[in-house]
Amino acid sequence: MTKCEKEAPLLLESIKIENGKIFNLSYHQARCDKSRKYLFGSSDKLELSKIIDPPQTGLYRCRILYGHSVQSIEYIPYAAKIITTLKVVPSAIDYGLKYADRNALDTLLKAHPKADDVLIEKEGYLSDTTIANIAFYDGLRWFTPEKPLLEGTMRAKLIDEGWLQVKQIRKEELHTYSQVALMNAMIGFSILNHLNIDYK
Repeated sequence: MTKCEKEAPLLLESIKIENGKIFNLSYHQARCDKSRKYLFGSSDKLELSKIIDPPQTGLYRCRILYGHSVQSIEYIPYAAKIITTLKVVPSAIDYGLKYADRNALDTLLKAHPKADDVLIEKEGYLSDTTIANIAFYDGLRWFTPEKPLLEGTMRAKLIDEGWLQVKQIRKEELHTYSQVALMNAMIGFSILNHLNIDYK
């Protein structure tokens, strides 16, 4: 391993496993390949399907920590976090790859303890919360911010399927949308029917 590889930050994939079924593996594989190529110039693949040994009963978050090679793999029983309040917070935070180090995100969230999560505003446009991509419904179609904090696997799948459209969205436009949904690998696409967004 080169000095550059040793200094590169570790990456993370969180994959949903339910009763032995692995969800959206091709999208996790694609992100893993893209991230390793960007950080290390790697053209080889870490074959995720060969290293995952899914539990056959229950709902789990398969947590794969990797860099040039796989560092660890865990199967963690999963319970979704309940989100009823979001606070729009401007930040220049950079989380373009799914890094294992989430200290900057955690610090941002801890600074706003009255909210269940924060909705990050970058350069005047909405991006993501600290744990999920977000989508808004205008009565006809679902839209997700054009420039997310992180290109999530569920977001990518729904865009590929044509079900989700991308658009630049400002906080001042939030009143034009009737529904809000969060999405990530574990919760899928979850519409929040009782949500308060503080964007003042």
